[in-house]
Formats: sequence, C-alpha cells, structure tokens
Amino acid sequence: MAKSFPVTIYHNPKCSTSRQVLEMIEGAGHKPDVIEYLKAGWTKKQLKELFAAAGITARQALRAKAKEADELGLLDAKVSDAKLLGAMVEHPVLVERPFVVSPKGTLLSRPKERVKEIL
Repeated sequence: MAKSFPVTIYHNPKCSTSRQVLEMIEGAGHKPDVIEYLKAGWTKKQLKELFAAAGITARQALRAKAKEADELGLLDAKVSDAKLLGAMVEHPVLVERPFVVSPKGTLLSRPKERVKEIL
C-alpha cells in the first residue's frame, strides 16, 4: 500500500457522494482530517484559497441545487464572485462538496472518482 499522507476532506455526512469519497480516501490507507463544513462554516479567505488551489471560480463551486441558491438569486450568471462568496459564508450549504486537499493537490471531487487524482 502507498505511504499515507495528510488529507483533508470538507465533508457533508448527509451527502452520499461525500460519504463515498471519504470511504475512498480511507480505503487508500489515509486517515483524513474530516471537516464538517456545515457545522464549522467558512470564511471568505478560506473559500478564496480553496477555490484558487482547486483552479475553479466561486461560480463553479456553487451548489446550484441548494434551494438557497435560487432563493437568493445566485443562479443569475451576472452575480459577482464577491456576492457568491458572501452568500457561501452566510449559507455554507451553498458550497458544492466534497472538496479534498492533499499534498498532491486540491479538488472538488465530483465525480467522486476524481479523488484518485490526488491520493
């Protein structure tokens, strides 16, 4: 088995994809730091750094399926990243999941198999 290294997953235990990615990380021999972001919340700085490391925009990280995305008018393509980030801090459910961070990279693990790229 490959050598274990630090892995962090921003996890929502109610999400089947997030649970499956966590199982894949553990199955690869890692003991990940599990951050339940719905409880822990986010800061704008944290989100900006996470999205930059993953090479995606706030728009790409928006969980468009969340009812809050529609209710807050965030699905309009004209909404700025600053407004998206503010809404994500206020409503952590608006961040797509799961994000995984390892020494090999940071990514949004959708589809779940993508996590293999950084394990």
